[in-house]
Amino acid sequence: MTEKYFTDEKWALIESLLPGKASDPGCTARDNRLFLEAFLWIARTGRPWRELPPEFGKWFTVYARFRRWTQKGVWVRVFATLSKRGDCEYALIGA
Repeated sequence: MTEKYFTDEKWALIESLLPGKASDPGCTARDNRLFLEAFLWIARTGRPWRELPPEFGKWFTVYARFRRWTQKGVWVRVFATLSKRGDCEYALIGA
């Protein structure tokens, strides 16, 4: 797999903010950490979703999850939490 950006320490900061936990209603997410790595790959490379490497899963499934999280405000909570740290090298600036 490509280089990982979420250390265990950073993952611990946001894991509870993400939907799909066993305690959440509905389906349990398969691998939120892998999904975040896929999103960061897209953000870093600027490549289209269709070019997502297969180790991240099916590109459309990853895209659909990204869109759902955007609509639910998950990204706002994640980046607000990570930005408090000061070492937020993976934060997106501008949009």
